[in-house]
Amino acid sequence: MTNFINNLYKNQALFYKVFLFILTAVVIVYLLPKGGKFKYEITKGKPWQYENLYAPFDFAILKTDDEIVKEKDQIISNNIPYYSFNEEVVTQIKSEIEPQIKEVFTDSILNRRRAEITTFVDKALEDLYQYGILEEKKRTNPEQLVYLRKGTEAFEINYDRLFSQEEIQAFLTSAISRSNLASIQPELLELFYTIIEPNVIFDAALTQKELDSKLNNISYTRGSIERGTIIISRGEVVEGEKLDILNSLKQEFEAQIWSDSSYNWILFGYSLLVCMALLMLLLFIRKYRRDIYENNVKVSFIFFNILLMVFLTSLVVNFESRYVYIVPLCILPLTLKAFFDSRLGLFSHVITVLILGFIVPNSYEYMFLQIIAGIVTILTVSELYKRANLFISVGQITFIYILVYFAFTIIQEGNIQNLDYEIFLTFILGGLATLFVQPLIYIYEKLFGLVSDMSLLELSDTNTKLLKELSDKAPGTFHHSLNVANLAEAAANEIGANAMLVRVGALYHDIGKMENPTYFSENQSSSVNSHDELSPRESAEIIIGHVIRGIEIAKKNNIPDRVIDFIRTHHGTTTVYFFYMKEKEMNEAVATDDFRYPGPIPFSRETAILMMCDSVEAASKSLKEPTTAKIDSFIEKIISKQMEEAQFLNADITFKEIQLIKKVLKQKLKNIFHLRVEYPE
Repeated sequence: MTNFINNLYKNQALFYKVFLFILTAVVIVYLLPKGGKFKYEITKGKPWQYENLYAPFDFAILKTDDEIVKEKDQIISNNIPYYSFNEEVVTQIKSEIEPQIKEVFTDSILNRRRAEITTFVDKALEDLYQYGILEEKKRTNPEQLVYLRKGTEAFEINYDRLFSQEEIQAFLTSAISRSNLASIQPELLELFYTIIEPNVIFDAALTQKELDSKLNNISYTRGSIERGTIIISRGEVVEGEKLDILNSLKQEFEAQIWSDSSYNWILFGYSLLVCMALLMLLLFIRKYRRDIYENNVKVSFIFFNILLMVFLTSLVVNFESRYVYIVPLCILPLTLKAFFDSRLGLFSHVITVLILGFIVPNSYEYMFLQIIAGIVTILTVSELYKRANLFISVGQITFIYILVYFAFTIIQEGNIQNLDYEIFLTFILGGLATLFVQPLIYIYEKLFGLVSDMSLLELSDTNTKLLKELSDKAPGTFHHSLNVANLAEAAANEIGANAMLVRVGALYHDIGKMENPTYFSENQSSSVNSHDELSPRESAEIIIGHVIRGIEIAKKNNIPDRVIDFIRTHHGTTTVYFFYMKEKEMNEAVATDDFRYPGPIPFSRETAILMMCDSVEAASKSLKEPTTAKIDSFIEKIISKQMEEAQFLNADITFKEIQLIKKVLKQKLKNIFHLRVEYPE
């Protein structure tokens, strides 16, 4: 039992990776669309390159989206509106006619012309309310048919048979002029204006109900294909009716295959493919990025970003697949490049795009476009901390999206008339969303404890609290660190290493000397040497202790681990040679390990560069009357000794790169000492 627990503890990192792998695969499979995958790729405008295709079962030919939209628009434009006729208004008006006539006309007029007035008013009201008076203003099309509903019955009439309120005056004026009552026209108009009210209103609820009924009865199919019918022959161009039939077969196939009986098999197939893709990524990290593989936080970070992109794409596709390019997928390689390197960023991007091929429509077009965009992202984005570079790169990425989409469209359509300019807008919005990578990187730094070039840029500021403290307490060490930083940055640029990282590492590599600054020669301002009162062993302990103390100070000030690595490794496992030889003069049996730095040795090109530059810069202070030959000789001697002691064994640095670093250091030191070229006499 004890052995089992010990083995479990020793392999906890492996168990975590297995758990992370399974969890990621399960979530991705859950996000995949719930349907089978049609085994043929349908590309509009291209010849059918598969065998002759026969209908595997009976299926209906689906109408295209454009056909359905056109049919809906036609139904909406031809829909006849409903109007309701209010009988109560007419009854109310008729009951008020007699009192209003008495009120408007004088007794003398009524005594002479009552019957004539009453007859005219009844006839005019009958004409006005035969179909009714509208509450609304007249519409632009008077010939339109409408349904007029009276009670439970509805009948069809022309819209112009309904009176608008603006037409009443003209109607009454004309009627009065044709009668014998023209002399009392003002009184008649006053009577009608008093009693007339609109009684026909637009019935929006009934109209919409009728429209919905018609829209719901739309047939989404046109014709059918019987089983065994040849659909398309090899070499035929996929277009027109053939394209519609193929798309119909694809939809029916994917709907039928996702049945209860095949559900588990399809799920198993999806799981295999997703697991295979994630496994390739994990094996790549294990083989080529061992330091990342052994760090569970970094592996979790990579898998989290892949999950995030799959989730966002799935969300957009479920909402509206046309907007799939709004998802800023290029943030993935950008982020991984900022924290790790270009190769890992591109590999992860390709794996993610392969997985997304199961989710998006037109998967080949999508995958081709996104992979090209990812390559452009890796090639164009350098020094992400410079805002101008990011804007330029995002512009280039957006241009590539538009260019590739344009190429696909003219291949499929054969012309540029069918370009969907709304897609261009999604490319631009996706490009703008990519700019969010900078605040996202800051969030990731806080969540996962990672370090990007933007953080390194902040740390390289010599006005930071820690570097100001180093400048005050150990000015000689601070000056030495600046010189080493300049040398290391130049060397890193020469061999293509991370110049910003090595510069920051150089600025902080000796912060441990702040505790006892006078025990280090660069801070001794007088002829008094603090080591004169100590034994060689005690002096060596103080010198070696600046590495341990530097690590403690860095952690206390929240310096990232990537920078602390330079403090750990800048002396590797070399010996404090001066005090070792001094002790050896007094005691032949001295142990070398008592005078050796704790290590570890450099494990990257950047940490190896710092070790070389630190040793060379410190030793250069002891050069008397330096010449070109002396500088070349002592640089060769120092670096050769480090190589003999196997200090660069784990640094992944080549002999050619070391030679280039030597060349840079020689040139820089010659410039520092202002040496001229020695001409022959």
